[in-house]
Amino acid sequence: MTEGNFVDYVKIYVASGKGGKGSTHLHREKFIDKGGPDGGDGGRGGHVILKGNKNLWTLYHLKFTKHVKAGHGGDGGSSRSTGADGEDKIIEVPLGTVVKDKETDEVLFEITEDGEEKILARGGKGGLGNWHFRSATNQTPRYAQPGLSGEELDIILELKVLADVGLVGFPNAGKSTLLSVLTAAKPKIADYPFTTLKPNLGIVAYRDFQSFVIADIPGIIEGAAEGKGLGHYFLRHIERNSTLLFLIPADADDIKKEYEILLDELRRYNPEMLDKDRLIVVSKSDMLDEELKAEMKEELDVAFRGLNYMFISSVAQQGLQELKDKLWKMLNA
Repeated sequence: MTEGNFVDYVKIYVASGKGGKGSTHLHREKFIDKGGPDGGDGGRGGHVILKGNKNLWTLYHLKFTKHVKAGHGGDGGSSRSTGADGEDKIIEVPLGTVVKDKETDEVLFEITEDGEEKILARGGKGGLGNWHFRSATNQTPRYAQPGLSGEELDIILELKVLADVGLVGFPNAGKSTLLSVLTAAKPKIADYPFTTLKPNLGIVAYRDFQSFVIADIPGIIEGAAEGKGLGHYFLRHIERNSTLLFLIPADADDIKKEYEILLDELRRYNPEMLDKDRLIVVSKSDMLDEELKAEMKEELDVAFRGLNYMFISSVAQQGLQELKDKLWKMLNA
């Protein structure tokens, strides 16, 4: 999937169908002078329905859809014939899609399961025909109910990527490189910050044909929770990850300080993120000789007391199997 095809935020106007009118028909038949009322009910208006589809990864197919309108219900007919129901409009969305009211920013619901359907805008009810209004004192009612109007709504669809592991780190920490060697994904990789502009997903093949999903989130910088850089726009994707992998390069000035800045940005965005499992990974460790790595381990044992951390090198393929083993164990704990 190219960056241009990854769309995780769309605005759509939806309108359900209007209910059909009830009929005021009076029965007419040879040899029957006064057959009485036999007007049927109007059909209900069509619903606008959201449906989860596990085969979708993005909202790109809705990028150019600005209006979605369901069909109107048919009017009632003679012989108590009910009008046809309006055509429902089904909008398929990827799992992890959150639906918000554009006016109030209220979260209406979210789609998390394949095949799950939620009615977004309910069609108007069809009007009753005059047959319902007959009585001993009003044997030929010449009125019926009009159909009820449908619902109109401006909504925001916001995708939060569903992945088992989320890669968290500063720009140029090596997240895309790690994703490219662990999975078949082909993210854009370059030696300048903010190479990754959209989240990338990859499936990690594990032992015995098992697998898990890993997401490369665009780089976070200090102040991301307040809107600096690109990270603030994609922090919501990390909310869905069950395990967070903090990637910090071995040539960082202060590894513990970088970790604390990243952790603080997550806390300021959503404190619940601190409840997730965390693994700290020192990347680009092929730049370290054994003596320097031993010195760093001594320092990190003190700095990260009680926290899981490990050294890897994506380029030199060092520590990757141990990393997969560790992640699999954390995901299935």
